[in-house]
Amino acid sequence: MTRLPPHLWQSAWTIFCDFDGTISDRDVTDTLLEHFGRPGWEELETRWLNGEIGSQACMAGQVALLDMSRQELDDLLSTVRVDADFLRFTQLVERYGIPLHVVSDGMDYPIYWLLARQGITDLPVAANVLEQTGERRWQLRSPWTNSACKKASGVCKCAVMRQRAWGPSLLIGDGRSDFCLAHEVNHVFARGSLLEECRQNGLPHDAVSNFSEACTALEALIGTPRDRIPVEVFNPLAPWRQR
Repeated sequence: MTRLPPHLWQSAWTIFCDFDGTISDRDVTDTLLEHFGRPGWEELETRWLNGEIGSQACMAGQVALLDMSRQELDDLLSTVRVDADFLRFTQLVERYGIPLHVVSDGMDYPIYWLLARQGITDLPVAANVLEQTGERRWQLRSPWTNSACKKASGVCKCAVMRQRAWGPSLLIGDGRSDFCLAHEVNHVFARGSLLEECRQNGLPHDAVSNFSEACTALEALIGTPRDRIPVEVFNPLAPWRQR
């Protein structure tokens, strides 16, 4: 595993974490489509996989095909599990004083709903916005889209990172929506197809399959919280000096 120079771990990191299949045990959008999608959503999925359309166009079209009430949505979300150690991970990064952002090309409502069930209500989330337009009709709005995004994603994770990180950055993810950002950040905690992407391209990374392993990997990467120089006394322009 490639390490950053020692003085960089003492500066202010920012962590960007995927949601579907990373924090949650499955892709929530796919689960909703499998249960409530009207005919045509599979064709959109195939066109996206073939590179004919971007993920934003694919998801917007698929969400428009959802046929479900809000109660049915909530009932299905109650079957989705959040990693048992994600709360512990949020507590660890709070001890470090490291900003943690959930950045997902999925939908915001399921993310907020599932995190709140774990007692997590204060994490910033960048995701597509799910809006109800009728008793059983829905639409997708993408405030985080970027015309320069190479993948034409609803959420350009690279643009979010450039807006929110001023020091070294860490990505935690599992799939294709994380590939571009993996090439931009300083380090990756990876699983699934993202892990293979990191290995094939020689990207600095750790293989983690859950947030228990992510806690261990974070302490190995950055050091224990008690060893970290407090931000208020650390000068990033002269890391060997204190103010």
